[in-house]
Amino acid sequence: LDFRDGNIVLSKAGRDKGRYFIVLKVVDENYVLIADGSIRKVDNPKLKKCKHLENTGKTSERVCEKLAMGTRVTNPEINRELAEFKEDV
Repeated sequence: LDFRDGNIVLSKAGRDKGRYFIVLKVVDENYVLIADGSIRKVDNPKLKKCKHLENTGKTSERVCEKLAMGTRVTNPEINRELAEFKEDV
């Protein structure tokens, strides 16, 4: 399972099952920090095991660039990216 910052992922387990999130940070090979901008905010990202996530193969370029530059990503930006992604699915 290969996750990168900015990946759009689908939760496969837990109370957030079926929800889409964006990976904010890869902690190690087993864990990532995710947020969706509404229930799970950027200020308090969820630590989730990679095996409980399904990588959609899509990456949010805007979020990825901001994370690479070290700029703060906002909740509305994440909401917008996930909304655009859901329209395409």
